[in-house]
Amino acid sequence: MFKIFLIVLPGTYVAAAQPPNVVVILADDQGWGDLSLSGNTNLSTPHIDSLAADGAQFDRFYVSPVCSPTRAEFLTGRYHQRGGVYGTSAGAERLDLDEETIGDTFKAAGYRTAAFGKWHNGMQYPYHPNGRGFDEFYGFCSGHWGDYFSPMLEYNGKIVKGDGFVVDDFTNRAIGFIEKSGHKPFFILLPYNTPHSPMQVPDVFWKRFKNKEISMRHRNPERENGLHLRAALAMCENIDWNVGRILDTLDELDLVENTIVMYFSDNGPNGARWNGGMRGMKGSVDEGGVRSPLLIRWPAGIKPGTEVKTLSAVIDLFPTLAEMASVPLTSKKQLDGISLAPLLSDTAGGRNLAGRLAGRKIFSAWRNHSSVRTPRYRLTQSGKRNALYDMIADPGQYRDVSAEHPELHAELSQELRDWMSAMRQDLGKETRPFLIGHPGMAWTQLPSRDAIPVGNIERSNRFPNDSFFTNWTSTGDRIVWDAEVEEAGEFEVRIYYTCDPANVGSILELSFGESTLSGQVTKAYGSDLLGAEQDRSPRMESYVQDWTPMTLGKIKLPAGPGKLTLKATEIPGNEVMDFRLLTLKRL
Repeated sequence: MFKIFLIVLPGTYVAAAQPPNVVVILADDQGWGDLSLSGNTNLSTPHIDSLAADGAQFDRFYVSPVCSPTRAEFLTGRYHQRGGVYGTSAGAERLDLDEETIGDTFKAAGYRTAAFGKWHNGMQYPYHPNGRGFDEFYGFCSGHWGDYFSPMLEYNGKIVKGDGFVVDDFTNRAIGFIEKSGHKPFFILLPYNTPHSPMQVPDVFWKRFKNKEISMRHRNPERENGLHLRAALAMCENIDWNVGRILDTLDELDLVENTIVMYFSDNGPNGARWNGGMRGMKGSVDEGGVRSPLLIRWPAGIKPGTEVKTLSAVIDLFPTLAEMASVPLTSKKQLDGISLAPLLSDTAGGRNLAGRLAGRKIFSAWRNHSSVRTPRYRLTQSGKRNALYDMIADPGQYRDVSAEHPELHAELSQELRDWMSAMRQDLGKETRPFLIGHPGMAWTQLPSRDAIPVGNIERSNRFPNDSFFTNWTSTGDRIVWDAEVEEAGEFEVRIYYTCDPANVGSILELSFGESTLSGQVTKAYGSDLLGAEQDRSPRMESYVQDWTPMTLGKIKLPAGPGKLTLKATEIPGNEVMDFRLLTLKRL
């Protein structure tokens, strides 16, 4: 039972019967300009826009150039390199296990916690959301998904089938969680996976844009892809509709007053479209690649129409939400972010913090590209470019002013080099195996994404996240995971596959150290490549199949590191199977 306490913003005291609920909505590849709030007349996003009218809007808010780093920084309040995140797939997206997350913190404070959507910071427990403070998880842990209409998903580690368009489905789950909240406060992370490609969206939204005249254009209109652009706008309007459903639910349950609703995106737009004339898009460290909307509504603590001009970043959101909810920060690691809560009240505390942040610097990096943003300038180091831009006089970054400000250029260049050196040192080298058999979760998933193919086996696409293995034709072929069994035990093994009738009968062998398991493929299961029929624009990612599970058998695994290897010892046909996923269930 929660006691009466005070929700404190500096200079403001609001009596509350219980802590505020929190709903964090995170879009995927939606640029700053993909909202009508930003001035884009190509689309309408009234529900998202209403969060600014009824709460606060941050003018200069920055995230990372791509997905998993932004998510890691939100979860920890620390730059993503410090948590071991250096890529978007095949293990590089995993957040180090010694990092305390916002889920851990709110759960420890008595909140019911849940995440519904795209996780993208590790799949195998305890990298899994259920191991990072979230009681309930429904969605997928990869960086992108190949089909958005009733695809294979997971619920707390168990493979399930989705129900309809994924963003609608994730929203339904969040609404159900809110409706069952009772009197206990909830913390919901709702990380949508759109408008990330593949460009799929329900007909009702696509029809609005299929033949729509686009009036506001990218700064280089010749770079626009008409189908991709229209699909992205349609997906953004679908997001807005789902945000409206969340807001309506809070209203119907009389939870509006004491629920914090936060909305932002994980990077710049995933294509050339209007973005306020800024330079760069997803993957870029320039303004257009890292500037995101940030909107926060909390009627009990934020005055409607509040505008925050101070530079802010995704690393600030963890400490900000913790202070707003009076949740203690217990992490032993130093946060890079700071609480922006004082800026949300027109008080001396807020004005003092704004003054202290007048010279703040925010750093961004992706691969070998990096930049630093001050309230007036941005220095970008990308390839041979080491340019300084005056963001007030030249917000589109057209003109390098390094020659006019040589001392400032030298100073910021050195600070950026020092920061990058510190980040590389914190990141270290990748030595983490894929963890399996942890006693904290019944199921372990080992997708083709995380495996190494040996021999003739080919990956269905160069982007691993939702790929599968094909061309498995020889007994010398292998599928290998660099693994570590967390606790010895007996496990039931399942394989998700497709197999033509002519190829039924292969004998499979799974081995780990001296432990082996053999089983036969006895059932044909065919599937066309799926996804193209729903794509509004040609995709780069792998198509998928309608995978079916087969139980291979039971295997006893010893604790410790090793190579988990799947091979075929007999192949009566031309090919073994197309392989998508192996799961282990602790018995």
